[in-house]
Amino acid sequence: MMGCFSGSSMRRREFIMLLGGVVAAGPLAARAQQTERIKRIGVLMNPAADASESEADIAVFVQGLQRLGWVDGGNVRIDVRWGNGNPDIIGKHAAELVALTPDVIFTTGGAPVASLIQATRTVPVVFALAPDPVGSGYVTTLSRPGGNATGFMMFEYTLSAKWLELLKEIAPGTTRAAVLRDPANAPGIGQFAVIQSVAPLLGVEVSPVSLHDVSAMERSVAAFAHAGNGALIVTASALAAVHRHLIVTLAARYKLPAVYYRKAFVTAGGLIFYGPNFTDQYRQAAVYVDRILRGEKPADLPVQAPTKYELAIKMKTAKALGLTVPPSLLVRADEVIE
Repeated sequence: MMGCFSGSSMRRREFIMLLGGVVAAGPLAARAQQTERIKRIGVLMNPAADASESEADIAVFVQGLQRLGWVDGGNVRIDVRWGNGNPDIIGKHAAELVALTPDVIFTTGGAPVASLIQATRTVPVVFALAPDPVGSGYVTTLSRPGGNATGFMMFEYTLSAKWLELLKEIAPGTTRAAVLRDPANAPGIGQFAVIQSVAPLLGVEVSPVSLHDVSAMERSVAAFAHAGNGALIVTASALAAVHRHLIVTLAARYKLPAVYYRKAFVTAGGLIFYGPNFTDQYRQAAVYVDRILRGEKPADLPVQAPTKYELAIKMKTAKALGLTVPPSLLVRADEVIE
């Protein structure tokens, strides 16, 4: 599905409603419009357009731009495309955005970054939520990216081990864990490898479950649950985001404790989340886009890693699963959702 704030399926009026009545352009934006040509920003989102958290994230990004003096329809035009977690759609939209010759493109997730770099080595790209940007070849080093892309990495792979540790802490009887992942990209492989490496130390047997075929995934989770003492680990991927509600529903249906990479899963009824504040990366990305629009080069802007990780627990879900959340875990939680 495509979206563009200027005349597409996501109309400006709807987007303003989404922002909740964000104030119009200030004096800074007005002066910029008078003295400069209208800048163009492309946005390529990894998930689907109807993912509520994605709409909220874009709102944060646009609000960040507004605070810095850039207003869609004023001194900047923002063109948005949605990837729906589909590599073919992502590649198509990447080519479309590059053809628009924007001043900068903002994107999220690994697959869109790869598609954009393949499509252009000249248009500046700012990414958020990108796993392993050096290993994936998006940048030369974190401190000196060296090419046309820079931004914010999702997390380091070592975080994946923490997911299994938390699962054992909140559900000590767990001896088996199904790891839901996207095996078609490097992050899906890397996250599972880390989990697999620490599993023997925690007395847990892990098995991968692919997210590519929804029906097959449902059957795999059902078969896994019947053996008992099982739990789920949902690793980071666009496909996991697309199927968020189904995954949470399956965990509840089969009474499987589950740990998730993003808070939106816990908000939707999942048990526990541990990871970086993704929304904050959209706010920071707006700053990098602003710096590029004002003349700085992506090659000179260091890739930044998360410095703070958050923990959220859904108490209603814990009760439904018959789990008693340890006081030590409650004390460490940034948010306890009743």
